[in-house]
Amino acid sequence: MFTILINEKLTSRLISELKESNGREIGGLLMGEHVYENVFRISHLTVQREGGDINCFVRQMGDKAKEELELFFEEFDHDYEKYNYLGEWHSHPSFPLIPSKKDQSTMWEIVNDPEVGALFVVLLIVKLNNENLKGSVNTFVPGFPIFQGKLVEEK
Repeated sequence: MFTILINEKLTSRLISELKESNGREIGGLLMGEHVYENVFRISHLTVQREGGDINCFVRQMGDKAKEELELFFEEFDHDYEKYNYLGEWHSHPSFPLIPSKKDQSTMWEIVNDPEVGALFVVLLIVKLNNENLKGSVNTFVPGFPIFQGKLVEEK
């Protein structure tokens, strides 16, 4: 099982972004640090507000997202073993925190894309529940079924 750590600052940012989205699905990239075996800390995330409505979110890997990813790699001197792209996040304001068939298809495409070069990718699905962030972690590894993980908020 993968554990994904998230700090209060990023939790607050996600809550703010979800409130601002007015019930539309939003999402973005997750970048972070390998803490120890099967434990990763989200240190950066991007926010894509366009491409979503109340029923779905369509990932757009445009120049802005690529620039943010490159800035992240530069910040950590391209130490890919410790700091890397972790995966994607998006919201399900009106649906359970379970990846849809489209979500699964997208994540399998990403993890199997040789240009991405990922050994795994994480899909974090989030929503607000009484002003609190709720999330599910799903990890996609080529040749294996989807792993359920857990999201842990660091204090």
